[in-house]
Amino acid sequence: MSCRLQKYLADAQVASRRKAEEIILSGRVSVNGDIVTQLGTKVEDGDTVCVDGKEVRPVQKNIYIMLHKPEGYVTTAKEQFGRPAVLDLVDCGCRIYPVGRLDYDTSGLLLLTNDGELTYRLTHPKHNVEKTYIAQVEGTPSDEEMQRFRKGLEIDDYITAPAKIKILKKAALTTLKIVIHEGKNRQVRKMCDAIGHKVRRLKRVATGKLSLGDLEKGKYRQLTEEEIDYLKTL
Repeated sequence: MSCRLQKYLADAQVASRRKAEEIILSGRVSVNGDIVTQLGTKVEDGDTVCVDGKEVRPVQKNIYIMLHKPEGYVTTAKEQFGRPAVLDLVDCGCRIYPVGRLDYDTSGLLLLTNDGELTYRLTHPKHNVEKTYIAQVEGTPSDEEMQRFRKGLEIDDYITAPAKIKILKKAALTTLKIVIHEGKNRQVRKMCDAIGHKVRRLKRVATGKLSLGDLEKGKYRQLTEEEIDYLKTL
């Protein structure tokens, strides 16, 4: 990613853009050891920029984004099979990363940020951050099956933590509300398989009290200050 030298200096809090232009024109700025006096100069990732011989770097601004992830996108930064990734949907001008994952076939709320500390808080199991899903499954779970789901199920090589499950609607596909606080690979799908009800559609609608609301599929928005403050208390 590249930007104009005066923007780079402003982002490094050296001076305002206008003042940064004066500093460049006065010959006080070097890029990779060469003095630069052209205002149109572009700075690329990895370049070394110095003012009066001292290296300067942009001050990182934390970005917090909510994305309504569509089905058919992976949440890894790079994908070996060339499938579309969630980062292809977001243009914020800086490097950000998904907070946790949503399966390729799962839609819904996905947070993206460059705040490593917040990512740790939201993804580490010890912090017990609840994640709410709406699932459409084959058949209708019995009371006994839902009790097993709530107490914890053996899937793969571990026992899931207690979870919440509630029937919202009975139809050809039963609609369930499921709340977990872990984030194992394809966990909700595997838990439903374990009680004999295959998931046909799955959508995450909330992380803690942060709700997807009416955000359209494939769209994203910046979190509000109140939402950011809330996430930092979890």
